[in-house]
Amino acid sequence: MNESHPSSTPSEPGEPGCVSGLSVLDPPGRHRPVLGPAEQQCPTPESRTAPPTAVQDRLAGRLSDFTSLHEHTARLARARGLDATLTAVLESVGALLGARRALLVTAMPGGGPSQPVGLGLDRASLGALETVPPEQSLLGRLLREHDRPARVRSHDLAGDPAIGTRLREVAVHLGLGGCYGLPLATEEDGPLASALWFYDEPAGPTERQCELARRYCEVAAPLLAKQLDADRARRTTEALRRGLLPDHLPRPAGLRLAARLVPAGLDRSAGSDWYDAIPLPDGTVGLTVGSVSGDGLGAGPGSAPGAAAAMGRIRAALRAYAVLEGEDPVSVLGDLELLLKTTEPARTATAVYAWVEPEERRITLAGAGHCPPVLVGRHGAEFVETSLSAPLGMLACWEAPGVELTAEPGDTLVLYTDGLARRCGPTLHAGQANLRRAAADAPRDVRIDPDRLCAHLLAVCAGRDTGPATDDLMLLAARFE
Repeated sequence: MNESHPSSTPSEPGEPGCVSGLSVLDPPGRHRPVLGPAEQQCPTPESRTAPPTAVQDRLAGRLSDFTSLHEHTARLARARGLDATLTAVLESVGALLGARRALLVTAMPGGGPSQPVGLGLDRASLGALETVPPEQSLLGRLLREHDRPARVRSHDLAGDPAIGTRLREVAVHLGLGGCYGLPLATEEDGPLASALWFYDEPAGPTERQCELARRYCEVAAPLLAKQLDADRARRTTEALRRGLLPDHLPRPAGLRLAARLVPAGLDRSAGSDWYDAIPLPDGTVGLTVGSVSGDGLGAGPGSAPGAAAAMGRIRAALRAYAVLEGEDPVSVLGDLELLLKTTEPARTATAVYAWVEPEERRITLAGAGHCPPVLVGRHGAEFVETSLSAPLGMLACWEAPGVELTAEPGDTLVLYTDGLARRCGPTLHAGQANLRRAAADAPRDVRIDPDRLCAHLLAVCAGRDTGPATDDLMLLAARFE
């Protein structure tokens, strides 16, 4: 599709490249200036003959424009996180242009656009816009590394002969009238994102509105670059963090396993949790969950990456201890305590380790400062009371007795970390009680399926409106067949 086409209507004076229908306007680096205070003091032929009230009206209009622009950029500066920044851009530019619907994509590192973000467009509408072929995409045009237009516009998408067939069909289906598009780019980073704002009727913005939108995007682009860098770093770190945990669970005979993990953002968390299910040489299984603290007392969110790395080291060591002496949970945790003091003296950890014989449905477990597991059966749910003990790394010598029990067919053992319990109630103990009650009250078809039970408990606890999670939310469930 051509980026511009001849027009039967001549351009207005001083309006480079303006044509009817789809237009690609203002090559990069050439913008119409907005008069500053010094320029306004220099009389023009029009201002010499204009009545004083007309001059005052123009000055009042300029002041109103700059006030509005300041309010929107101030809101952008207060946005926290990539999603909030993108939403602010769509809403603010939409208000400046007088358009109530919009579509934005960010540039992916490997090339091409990301998943679209919409304003005033539901999921079905976004899906319809995604069916537009790349060669007809106005958003893709604004993401070009080279020959990128400064803006695109169409007075009427459905009736514009320069618009591709599929885009015209989508415009008719969604009731889209005119559109106006801008790139968000910096000289250092190149194209970062592109956005289209849609009018409900055949229409377009005035040049005054276009100038305000352009100036806003010039301010927004460097801020968006920082947010995109931070988001990519977060995603990379989270991927590495998840890589420290099992990518799948074993399927031992007589035992069904399921797990759930919702990690807290590394910008908020000061620790890192683990879970594991370890198939042992004699056909038994070692189950464990635990949590590693940050860099000593008073550690803040900045210590979360270090805690995640320590979690990976501790989990790897625990797997080795489980293979060597997994039938004795007290010895496994005792060895872990010695390792923690020797190699991670600034950290502490809570943990529970259970040795499970699936055929006999026998469970032997020990805990170190950790939340008591929950055994979910046909008649409800009860805590498996482990003895009170300090977290690993807190005392000169950790020691606690183990606990043995036999489960009934159909029972499910649920291990969890304290982050989930704290999310379930105002205090740790209240959260544990609420978690047990949620397991007991779950429908029967949920209680007999460990995967659905994990999803149910996570939804009940994580759904509480207590603000962003500052701890990982973790569950490991084992059902005896």
